[in-house]
Amino acid sequence: MVIHPAALNLPHALVEWVTMLIVTRESGRRRKLRPSQRAMAALVHLREHTTLAKTAAGLGISESTAHAYTSAVLNLPAARAPGLLKTLRDHEPDFVLLDGALAECDRAGDGRADYSHKHRRHGVNVQAVTDPDGRLLWLSPALPGRTHDLTAARTHRIIRNCERQGVPIVAELAYQGAGPWLTTGIKRRPLQELTPTDKTRNRALAAARAPVERGVARLKSWRIFRRSRCSPNRMTSIAKAVLTLELHAEEAQWTRTVR
Repeated sequence: MVIHPAALNLPHALVEWVTMLIVTRESGRRRKLRPSQRAMAALVHLREHTTLAKTAAGLGISESTAHAYTSAVLNLPAARAPGLLKTLRDHEPDFVLLDGALAECDRAGDGRADYSHKHRRHGVNVQAVTDPDGRLLWLSPALPGRTHDLTAARTHRIIRNCERQGVPIVAELAYQGAGPWLTTGIKRRPLQELTPTDKTRNRALAAARAPVERGVARLKSWRIFRRSRCSPNRMTSIAKAVLTLELHAEEAQWTRTVR
């Protein structure tokens, strides 16, 4: 068997949780794989981005069947992904960190729209919101890769929702001009130097927003975000599924720590 729990760098409890999601939604129809096997296949697809051809060969099923099983399983945690307002109410952070990430795709939908000139890659723009320690709180739906981060933040109403909940935002210079609720560094103007006060402010903000890089790195630990072989149109569902899995894993770890 190609797929084995030992090869998956995820808590066993998370695999069991996804298996239970499948069992509770199971109909009476007989399937070729047990719920636990389908859960493993979907999680390996997300975490390791193993090709469906290899997954199918390891499980002794056709590639089309592997695709159908994986898509069906991913839809279960994706449907449970919380909205930003609910996340802010549940976690009540003092402030949040905002950053954009490019999830690369080698199958471009609209070639021009999906090409990011900043990264010089095709992909989709996903906005990541973390708490001050860099723990992932929310992922946005995917937008074409050429979308500017500030445009994406406005499209998803991230700034408006944070202001509504009274949660300030700290972000990089790309979000400059978003309004007083979002704090960024000070950009140097042409032919002018920053004052010592401005430089001190920028250093302090850089230190405050540094943890968001850990949140983005955690996102990229799901290798499907590094170079997806699927259509960009599927990345929103994938982002929602990964968000739900990350939040559940974080909650399970916190519960074990309390006990």
